[in-house]
Amino acid sequence: MKTRLILGLMFLLSVIGMQAQENANSRQARKMLDEAYEKVFGAHGASLHYKVNVANLYKTEGTIWYKGKKSKYVSSASKSWNDGVTAYVVKDDKKRVEIYRGDDPKQSRFGDDFKFEPDNYTYSIASDPRGYLITLRVKKGMKGMKEIRALLDKKTRDPLQLRIKVAFIWANVDISNFKAGGITDATFTFPRNEYKDYEFVDKRD
Repeated sequence: MKTRLILGLMFLLSVIGMQAQENANSRQARKMLDEAYEKVFGAHGASLHYKVNVANLYKTEGTIWYKGKKSKYVSSASKSWNDGVTAYVVKDDKKRVEIYRGDDPKQSRFGDDFKFEPDNYTYSIASDPRGYLITLRVKKGMKGMKEIRALLDKKTRDPLQLRIKVAFIWANVDISNFKAGGITDATFTFPRNEYKDYEFVDKRD
């Protein structure tokens, strides 16, 4: 009886120890991802170059700037200026400018598919030859991307790569030339005079 009790207690202690380690790992992963997220989307602003590959079905690259709710991107397919209130999406091949609300997901090619709610995920972190690999998996019953893998530089903790799983498709985003800070609000002002010969289509509700 005593032997069974001792073995039972040892098993219980081992489970508690594993859970404590998992919780510590999860907390560390969440903390590091929060810090990286703030670097990119914080009030100080940031810029980076990206290369996107969605299951070899869609590829693009360009440069993007962020500052709080403001954003701007320039790619081979389109350009966009979002001052936090109004978003202007320029399509040079059609000589057209589409106007959206700043928070309208339709302005993005992927819309709600890539919407991110941090509390909807479990977190874990592991060492990687290239840095720290943080894995997020969507909680049961929650909405969001099924899995996200974020690779951070080991020294600077800057983002290097994202792998995002939506349904059964993986999107890979390679990140380079990352710079935090020094982004002025003028960056996000749409240069209307440069597109006065384009057709303007208002898609605001």
